[in-house]
Amino acid sequence: MSVTSERMKQQRKIKKLTQTSLAELVNSSRSSIAQIETDKYTPSYAMLSLIANALDTTVDYLQGKTDNAFKTVHSGSAIREGKKHVDLDDDELVMSFEGKELSEDYKKSILAFVKMLREDRK
Repeated sequence: MSVTSERMKQQRKIKKLTQTSLAELVNSSRSSIAQIETDKYTPSYAMLSLIANALDTTVDYLQGKTDNAFKTVHSGSAIREGKKHVDLDDDELVMSFEGKELSEDYKKSILAFVKMLREDRK
């Protein structure tokens, strides 16, 4: 399998999407998604861009040009090179510590702690 097909499938599964649901997001068919994931079809850059957006990643990541799966976040006009942005309120965020996934209760506790710290600084 190519890097693109492997990463696309991996990111789709991380986002808990089926081939059908991804196809709907990019206005395509399930069979097209399956063909891309099995290297039977090479998508155009435009299609790959739609897929990357649906999977909340970049075309460069899907093509293996970078190992950073996260989109670069622009804060104002400054670009923070090499920094990853994580939205802690993202319901699909999987938090882990020392290689072990944290439970939803731990995640809620962490979010509550961060909110408390933010409120104390105001």
